[in-house]
Amino acid sequence: MRISTSKTGLDEIRDLRTMFLYENHFQFVCNKCHDYGWADTWLFRIDNVRVGYGSVWGTDRRQDRDTIFEFFLLPPYRKYASLVFEAFQKACKAIWIESQSNDVFLTTMLYRFCDNAFAEAILFEDHFTTSFEISGATFRKRSENDPMDGDESEYLIDVGGEIVASGGLMLNYNIPYADIYMQTREGYREQGYATYIVQELKRTAYKMGRVPAARCNIANRISQATLEKAGFRVCGFRLKGVIRALEG
Repeated sequence: MRISTSKTGLDEIRDLRTMFLYENHFQFVCNKCHDYGWADTWLFRIDNVRVGYGSVWGTDRRQDRDTIFEFFLLPPYRKYASLVFEAFQKACKAIWIESQSNDVFLTTMLYRFCDNAFAEAILFEDHFTTSFEISGATFRKRSENDPMDGDESEYLIDVGGEIVASGGLMLNYNIPYADIYMQTREGYREQGYATYIVQELKRTAYKMGRVPAARCNIANRISQATLEKAGFRVCGFRLKGVIRALEG
């Protein structure tokens, strides 16, 4: 059996990547790396048959290529996963793996080949619909006259002409997902505005034909509680590990 790995363009593995996204049915948080040219892609062959692909990007600097963040094999060839992964790692010389825990295949490689794995972020999916209301609070799109002070958020919560919270939807993720972000201005925190704007951004996403999703730092308990109160639930974790030295 001859395993080969070769760096290639995105078009050469696009069909395989479509299968990867279809199989997993989740928001893939590194999707934009491909669209923005932040990643290299590699094609895998066994006995000259196309069997899968992998992707590498920079864990700290975008120009680096030190981290494997995608690894996919067609089902009939997954029994060779360890051998293909070793060949891939030796060719691309990555020293890290970054994986979503809901990507079971790459997460298996992470725990098989890495030391000191840890979670960096929590991933959320929508779970139920809420109907919070705050007297005097209006959710709306920002206007040209709103004093945003450098905040480029597209949506906001207005209370008596004051902007108390802002946020938006990042659409550079795999279709149909939209990633929610938000912030509450100082002096208006712990009054329910964060939960309210997340709720309304979820509704906005669905109206656009998108599925809302979210994530937060593993240590950010306040954001986690806000997202859960607004109807999200934990669906996975963003994991990272150092690849141990491979023999040969």
